[in-house]
Amino acid sequence: MRNPLGSAPALASADPVPLCVDLDGTLVKSDMLLESLVAALKRRPLLAFALPFWLARGRAALKHELAMRADAIDVAVLPYDEAVLQRLRDAREQGRTVVLATAADSTIAQRIADHLGLFQTVLASDGVKNLKREAKARELVARYGEKGFDYVGEDRHDVPIWNHAREAIDVKRKTNPVRAVRRGTRAYQWAKNLLVFVPLLTAHRWDAASISACSLAFVAFCLVASAVYLANDLADLQDDRRHPTKRTRAIASGELPIGAALLLLPLLVAGAALIAWRLPPAFGALLVTYIVANLAYSLVLKRVAILDVFVLAGLYTLRLLAGAAAIDVPVSPWLLAFSLFLFLSLALAKRYVEVDSVLARDEEKVGGRGYHAGDGPLVAMLGTASGYLAVLVFALYVTSPQVAALYKAPGVLGFAIPLLLYWISRVWLLAHRGALHEDPLLFALRDRASYIVGALVLVTMLAAT
Repeated sequence: MRNPLGSAPALASADPVPLCVDLDGTLVKSDMLLESLVAALKRRPLLAFALPFWLARGRAALKHELAMRADAIDVAVLPYDEAVLQRLRDAREQGRTVVLATAADSTIAQRIADHLGLFQTVLASDGVKNLKREAKARELVARYGEKGFDYVGEDRHDVPIWNHAREAIDVKRKTNPVRAVRRGTRAYQWAKNLLVFVPLLTAHRWDAASISACSLAFVAFCLVASAVYLANDLADLQDDRRHPTKRTRAIASGELPIGAALLLLPLLVAGAALIAWRLPPAFGALLVTYIVANLAYSLVLKRVAILDVFVLAGLYTLRLLAGAAAIDVPVSPWLLAFSLFLFLSLALAKRYVEVDSVLARDEEKVGGRGYHAGDGPLVAMLGTASGYLAVLVFALYVTSPQVAALYKAPGVLGFAIPLLLYWISRVWLLAHRGALHEDPLLFALRDRASYIVGALVLVTMLAAT
């Protein structure tokens, strides 16, 4: 008989039948083989070349080799299913034997069992025998007899075990794959890629071909950015799960399976490559540079204080360069200088918010970053100075000879200077008050005052044309 987890009948305290539970996808909303793979490759990427040789010895050997190199996995923050945990706690209180029966390697299974303290017995793969499906069914029948155990599992993998269990307890979760993919790829972050349209705006290129090229560039960057976010979330899996808000991210929470993320990664990059093929070669080169820089940032550079924010500022500026490359126009040195100072200020604001939140939690360091709790005042000083330098660059541009080539009334652009000063000052005031989103650009896209300032700046540009 199969019952959903939440509606299983109450069991007498004297019930001698053990309660067995699966690990992957049941007790934990993840796959420990893939967790081990990600943890091992993050620590030693060259292990990827050893994977085929380990797999040639069998799946159990592969699991064992990866588990031995995945000590970075923090079993305390894994995405456990609370309903399953409660079922196991109730069974222990009733005096039942509780068994962890999993195809995961025994090294990891035992660590999880030790952490939870709920299991009297742990049955797992041992490097030689892969305790999955029929093999697990045989093991349980040999120990407890036909219909001599209850089993908590999931439909896809556990039917062979349920066929021999007294009671089949089915973990049923409401899943929304579209929502999981949307959250995992961070579709809401795509708005940042509108920066590729800035060169079209500043160069006054309104023809259909230029708009089409920038639109293709926008889509390519959205696909690549989503792939980078997936890669970054995989690399940051352990740090994200320890973070008070990042632990709810799609991969960290188990909403988006690691396997799905690993499948999406090459598909997104391939889609971006096909689009880049239709644009000038310079755009493709910048897109590759963006990917490489992001990977370097995700794996190493984000842990280096100050250098990390320069890299972030450079990644935003790369979008401008790519937009210019897509429509084959030169990028003004003024625009580059303005962008670098502005994006550096916003990147520092993002770090300031993270440092401030760490200070509020009485912690010493920002997880996965190179900042300490006391670095806030210095980060704020550097960020406000950089923001004001961006406005200074814009003021010098307004009074430069080059501006006359693009605008009939360049003096009108001067009205944008106090608007920009106000916006930068407001961003840092809100950051100081703890009212700023961790990503200032996303904050700006949801902030009414930012839209008003942006509209007024656009009006001054049109009036100056």
